[in-house]
Order: sequence, then structure tokens, then C-alpha cells
Amino acid sequence: MSHFTTIQTQIRDLDALAEACRELGVELTTGVTARGFAGNTREGEAVIKLNGPYDIAVNKATEDTYGLTCDWWNGHVAKEVGENYGKLLQLYGVYKASREARKRGYSVRRQSLKDGSIKLAIGGV
Repeated sequence: MSHFTTIQTQIRDLDALAEACRELGVELTTGVTARGFAGNTREGEAVIKLNGPYDIAVNKATEDTYGLTCDWWNGHVAKEVGENYGKLLQLYGVYKASREARKRGYSVRRQSLKDGSIKLAIGGV
């Protein structure tokens, strides 16, 4: 029995996703299979290789977005990337917004807040 669940997201930039993964201490890679409960696996165009026993498969959901698929059993994935990918998606948003702002010539300043959120200050050059 497979426990894999796919959540549709607005992931559009795999480079920004890779940066978010690095900050969390995990790696976005290709050519591997995502691991799940009881030896179950899931193919992915890319895979977020986690430190624990499970991984996250990254596959095209639409022409320009990706879905994330993993096995949530026993909290292994949530420990590393947050419930419902919360920490991962927050960092993805930070890196995506920062990359887009810098492309347009803006400066970006990042501040981590006490509640765990991240504040971005984007200003003109």
C-alpha cells in the first residue's frame, strides 16, 4: 500500500527551489527515485533528497508548475520541510522573489522574525 500524496503548488523555478533546499540542508537532485514507507518509491523529474528515510518527488503538474509528492507517514518529511511543506515553500518564495527583484535591478534585504517568518525589504537601486 502506497502512502504517497501529491500537493499541487506554484513551483515554477527549480533553481529557486534548489536554493531553498540547500538552506534546509537537503538537496534537489535528478536521476534518483523518491523513497517512501515500506520500500515504496516514486519517480520524479527531480527529487528532494531528505536526510531521513523518505524523499519528495517533484513532477510537472501543468505546463509551467510542479507538484510535490511524498509519503507523510510518521512525520519524517514534516520534520525537515515543515507541515504541508511550509518551511520549504516559504523559503522557495523568498528565493523566487529575491531572484526576480535582483533581475529587475532592485536590492533585497532579508530579516528572520521571531515567529519564524521571513521579511523581505525590496528597494530601488
